[in-house]
Amino acid sequence: MSKGLVLKNPATAAEWHAYYQLRWQVLRAPWQQPLGSEQDALEADSYHLMLVTQRGETVAVGRLHRIDADNAQVRYMAVAEAWQGQGAGAKILQGLEQQAIQLGCKQVRLNARETALTFYHKQGYQVLAPAPELFGIAHQQMQKALMLAGTAQQWQAWCTSLQATWHSTIPLSAFMQLNIAEFDGYQLVCEVPMAPNLNLHNTLFAGSIYTLATLTGWGLLYLQLTSLGLQGKQVLADASIRYFKPITCSPRAISRLAEVRGDLTPLAQGRKVQQHITVSLYSEGELCAEFCGRYAVLPE
Repeated sequence: MSKGLVLKNPATAAEWHAYYQLRWQVLRAPWQQPLGSEQDALEADSYHLMLVTQRGETVAVGRLHRIDADNAQVRYMAVAEAWQGQGAGAKILQGLEQQAIQLGCKQVRLNARETALTFYHKQGYQVLAPAPELFGIAHQQMQKALMLAGTAQQWQAWCTSLQATWHSTIPLSAFMQLNIAEFDGYQLVCEVPMAPNLNLHNTLFAGSIYTLATLTGWGLLYLQLTSLGLQGKQVLADASIRYFKPITCSPRAISRLAEVRGDLTPLAQGRKVQQHITVSLYSEGELCAEFCGRYAVLPE
């Protein structure tokens, strides 16, 4: 996506006009629906996002409203024709998901047109059931988990088991003193101390950064499998990492369930599954590296 795009909540009268205008142009005008049909009774109780250029052009819009304590729904996703296929829709969707997480929701739902199923699959959504047609267009109800199923006590037990597995089967993890700092159902946070992982420049060794990221992603996959009651051999099939700046202290690797891509449930039928997992590495709150791994799980 081009640089300079800003994700924001509509605030001024002009922004609200542009927000609803894009909704109408993309979602209602092609089916000869009147202005105003792009709004409903939940507007005042919803969370609204728009993606705009530095010149103020509206690129994409979307809305989130809470269904109940555990669930939120995305509606009115629209991307301007000139910006389709450039990641604008994904940016809006991720922003709405972040809001759902802040609200404490465990799942996000939406109704997707048949032509949009591939896009939402790539964003981690799974089809639940057919949804009502709109203007004669078939839709599917889809859902994405934002939080891992389980209780805080279960998560703690699984993390204890995960760390023990690392240290007993991967000697390097014990030497690095890799430990789990936090898991709240939404994200896994892992840390290593600086001392055993320093390079000659007194910054974190690149190999330690890569290992920390790899095992954090592996760990989030392990926790998902445990939550689902599934077993398999986890392997890293492919990966890339970008280093933005040296890590000089307090390295933290964070992997978020909302950013995971790939369905694990076919493993129950003895089928190989894959997941794409992102890990962000921080030092004193600054993003220093980003790891993208493709993990495979082989049925046992």
